[in-house]
Amino acid sequence: MQQRKTPLGRPSGTDGSDYSYRMVVDSRYQLVAKGKQRLSRLFFIQGLFLLMGAIFAFLPVMKKDTPNKVALSSALVSFISLAIAEIGRRRSRASLLRFYSVISSFAVVSLTISLAKQYSLLKAIQDFGLKGTIKFDADDFPGFQVGLLVYLFTQSLFKIVTIKAVASLLYNMSPPKKAS
Repeated sequence: MQQRKTPLGRPSGTDGSDYSYRMVVDSRYQLVAKGKQRLSRLFFIQGLFLLMGAIFAFLPVMKKDTPNKVALSSALVSFISLAIAEIGRRRSRASLLRFYSVISSFAVVSLTISLAKQYSLLKAIQDFGLKGTIKFDADDFPGFQVGLLVYLFTQSLFKIVTIKAVASLLYNMSPPKKAS
């Protein structure tokens, strides 16, 4: 019996004419692997965004005010759905990824609305100049509110990117449709 590695680099017993019978990895599986890698990075960044949201929700506690229970509960639900999504990503479970998409979207919307109400961001935006004049006063529109607005906007955009990546992965994970 010959060794596996021959000096010519070709396996023993073949002359290279069996190329058409060799297995080829479907591009769909390569796309799934790339999608899982991308989702891993997106989930990590999403976790950082949720940590920042939890900090914004806990800030009133530091001022001896009541905590924003809606923001805290939606951040907790988002963390739990993110953990479920990570399990779904690792095990290629489409149902868990769909669950994450729906539940985390509702949680992020409720977090955004509750933080916007808590810090009266609508009034701050209106005072900033939707009517054509800018009434910029440091007491009415502090840098914290600007930071919170930037956070909410980037979190919303990032959530859209993450949901789009999940949808792309789900599309590539599903078996191809047979033509009738």
